[in-house]
Amino acid sequence: MHMPSFLTEEDRPLRPASEWINSAEKTIKTEIAALNALQASLSNGMAEPFTKAVEAIAHSKGRVIVSGIGKSGIIGVKLAATLASTGTPAFFVHASEASHGDLGMITEEDVVIALSWSGETQELASLITFTRRFKVPLISFTRDASSALGKASDICLALPQVPEACPHGLAPTSSTLIQLALGDALAIALLEAKGFTAQDFKVYHPGGKLGASLMHVQDVMHTGDRLPIAQEGMLMKEALVLMTQKSFGVLGITNSDGALIGVITDGDLRRHISPDFLDKKVEDVMTHDPKTIEGTLLAPSALELMNSLKISSLFIEQDGKPVGIIRTLDLLKIGTA
Repeated sequence: MHMPSFLTEEDRPLRPASEWINSAEKTIKTEIAALNALQASLSNGMAEPFTKAVEAIAHSKGRVIVSGIGKSGIIGVKLAATLASTGTPAFFVHASEASHGDLGMITEEDVVIALSWSGETQELASLITFTRRFKVPLISFTRDASSALGKASDICLALPQVPEACPHGLAPTSSTLIQLALGDALAIALLEAKGFTAQDFKVYHPGGKLGASLMHVQDVMHTGDRLPIAQEGMLMKEALVLMTQKSFGVLGITNSDGALIGVITDGDLRRHISPDFLDKKVEDVMTHDPKTIEGTLLAPSALELMNSLKISSLFIEQDGKPVGIIRTLDLLKIGTA
């Protein structure tokens, strides 16, 4: 049996490094041109089907089922993940697995998005037949509206004919990029159509840096008995004990109405040290009119404010009264940075 011969690295030396950057720039220029072509399509022939696609998904009572194979399938996985994380329930069904039982995951209330650059992907045949049989809305991403997939679709998002960045025109590059961009455009259009907010993002992204960036200070602040609070009139010898017990390095001072009127920090202690220091009242040592924030402020904004003021602790107020305290350390611990 004749086996194909493959060139080794010795037989096929690398091209000069000077050509690598030129190659990279050419690839990027080619793909930018592809994105420009996609944008032009959205402004022209694709405008109506794109709008219909958004409407079909937004009004659907079910989920979005995304399917494809090969590189288009990989883009489909990302599209399903993006939709799901932005308020549109979605998941990916592999085209090959669909005909082996996974069609059972699809209901009549769902919407199917099928991705195929050629529109003639044989593995999608079962999925297409299923959607036609049970009248499940089918949206397609394909370069050829007259292809089997394009003609079978209820809504065909016909992608522009763009050259691949691969010099042989074989490796999917520009084609997958515009599929990805179109998927993102669809997901964001749905996000905005539904009024999906930053607070909604928090529900779907509770972990990691994104989750931390969407947390409010009221989710992290110390409250109740943990609050380092003393009333005006208290002597410093008592205030120092309280300040040490609470271990925040700061003490809030309230008046008889419970309003925060000042704070005592380590710096205030050093500035007012004197022989009669322990017999002074807290209002004689405190810094007046301290900076405070509301509990609805996002954690990154609180951290930015604390850094700009060069302080490590900040009181949270509600209706003029202190309800919590936040430290830089607390914000850093949850990943806000």
